[in-house]
Amino acid sequence: MTELLSPVGNKECLMAAINSGCDAVYLSGINFGARSFAGNFNKEELVEAINTCHLYGVRVYVTANTLIFDSEVERFIEYIDFLHKNNVDAVIMQDIGMIDLVRKTYPNLVIHASTQVNIHNLETVKLLESIGVKRVVLARETPIELIKEIKENTNIEIEIFIHGALCISYSGQCLFSAMIGSRSGNRGTCAQSCRQKYSLEIDDKIVEKDKYLLSTKDLNTLDYIGKLIDIGIDSLKIEGRMKRPEYVYIVTSVYRKAINNYSKNKNTNISKHDIENIKRIFNREFTKGFIFNEKNENYTNTFRPNHLGIKIGNVTEYKNGYAYIKLTEDVNINDGIRIIGKNDVGITVTKIDRISSDTIKIKIDEVNKGYIVLKTSDYNFIKEIQNKISINKKINISGIISIKENKPILFKISDGINNVECMSEYIVESAINNETDAVEIKKQLSKLGNTIYNLIDLKIEKDENVFIPKIVLNELRRKAVDLLNDKRLYKINYRKEKYYIKLNNYEITNKKNILINKYEDYLKYKNKCDIIIVDSKKLYDRINKDDIIFRMNRINEKLIDYKCKLLVNDLGSIYKYKNVDTDFTLNVANSYSVAFLHSIGVNKITLSYELNFNQIKRLVNDYKERYGKHPNLEVIIDSYPEVMVSKYNLLNKNKQGYLIDRFNNKYKVLCKDNYMYIYNYKKIKLDDNYFKIGINNIRINKEVEY
Repeated sequence: MTELLSPVGNKECLMAAINSGCDAVYLSGINFGARSFAGNFNKEELVEAINTCHLYGVRVYVTANTLIFDSEVERFIEYIDFLHKNNVDAVIMQDIGMIDLVRKTYPNLVIHASTQVNIHNLETVKLLESIGVKRVVLARETPIELIKEIKENTNIEIEIFIHGALCISYSGQCLFSAMIGSRSGNRGTCAQSCRQKYSLEIDDKIVEKDKYLLSTKDLNTLDYIGKLIDIGIDSLKIEGRMKRPEYVYIVTSVYRKAINNYSKNKNTNISKHDIENIKRIFNREFTKGFIFNEKNENYTNTFRPNHLGIKIGNVTEYKNGYAYIKLTEDVNINDGIRIIGKNDVGITVTKIDRISSDTIKIKIDEVNKGYIVLKTSDYNFIKEIQNKISINKKINISGIISIKENKPILFKISDGINNVECMSEYIVESAINNETDAVEIKKQLSKLGNTIYNLIDLKIEKDENVFIPKIVLNELRRKAVDLLNDKRLYKINYRKEKYYIKLNNYEITNKKNILINKYEDYLKYKNKCDIIIVDSKKLYDRINKDDIIFRMNRINEKLIDYKCKLLVNDLGSIYKYKNVDTDFTLNVANSYSVAFLHSIGVNKITLSYELNFNQIKRLVNDYKERYGKHPNLEVIIDSYPEVMVSKYNLLNKNKQGYLIDRFNNKYKVLCKDNYMYIYNYKKIKLDDNYFKIGINNIRINKEVEY
């Protein structure tokens, strides 16, 4: 059956996920997870969470999906070792070097490739499958037709997001937060720059003013669950590790209902009430996402970037410090409301004066007639959910007890999958005064209140007129429960091997390279640079030189055949083409990633923008010391970095424009091959001597100029 995977940011969310019917959860330790600002779990809490989940038959996947620097590798591997020894079902990873290292070091540990890997074509999936990754989390932008093709042409497990917040950029490809605020999305500290206000300038005119132009609606695929099940998606994932337990409970329970209903009768039977509950708990309005080919204009909510709740009315008048509100939905004391117009005003309702059956007045800061009133927190609804979360679900078990005079008692229990039995030391005696009847036996064996079990069926095979002390029955019950717990707390076979890799040596060079997209730049730099990389196939064909390298697109859902030298941007292109170079988009941040890429045929590797000079120096030194070889690396020293690539296009039919933030910084926006590229407003220009620390290539990017 298709797995329902729920987000867990803390212990309360864990029980919410379990009680609402998830099959698996994903969560994080204190470090190395892509949501550093979630509650997360320390080591003791992780062990407790894994054991709790396994008792309930729920799988646990731990996110270790940040980029890892060389200085962190030892600590990272110690953490992975800890997770493996404590029976985690899988680790979710982004860093390709760490994926290779962990796969070879711990062959029995299951690895899932995070959506941060930017898995958007069949070839990337095939490469990851070839190195032993068990599951891939596809890019949220991957269309359903391509997902179906991937499923039909690989044997790997496929996981997709079905609900929750979306990134406007392809995951793993966003440097926005890192470049402007030193908070890296690839390192778990994204500042959500996309949820801020921007203006859009096209042809020197402001066409959009102070709107949330990059803020996406929330994904909601309830209408398409049947289609996803039918094409064989292995895991359906809910986003939300920074959400409240009530969110986890409601969203999981509604999708659980949809999956179960469709599996039984090919109809999800989701009601308007179910949809309303999800809206109440959190929504930024909903989109079916690019997975189901959503229209560009329905993908973002430029109105507000936060929870909209449900509309409950409008302001009809404001006087003497009171807003008069005509209601379409009820409001109660302790509800949170937001009145939105030119300015937002939010309050927790502490007093309501009712004017008529559908009109109330509330004391609040000044608002205007016509302003919309939203209920963003429904107190009674939240309390109702909290009560449901507090009642832990039970696992139904059945039992058989055999009581024969002059023999030990045999007690067997089963959860439907696991079967255990235990025998008493007590030898059954005949009753002198009071016989132990079936009612008493069932009463004692059913006392499972402090366990996760509920005895729903007990078969009693008993001789007449026998006596059994209560203490014996209680001890049998405890023994049987312990044995069943041991079976449900299954062990992952821990195994550790020596890491190995085969590498070639590269000669030391001092090359100065350039990326261009104009013929004038080719004429200007052709005799001044060692390598010229062309960012336009049209320009490449015009130049038609064997020593020119063509830089492929960032996103390639379908890889076509090329017979030229390539600078590639995704793992799938490495799988398809031979002897390629890789760009900064591969997020290479440590020496293990360099080694892996060299080992599968990559010639020259461009390092991540997120490394500083000292980190690069250590990377090179660690590589040489560990492998006894010299790597072939490139550092971009002069460019306006691409901070985002998106399937969403702000520009519509225009080719370029500028985003302007609240500090009046201007970010160039280009549309290339139906994808939107946003460039940093600030040029990077590095003056360090990279050749001195073992870098073979430095590069200037001239694809955009301000």
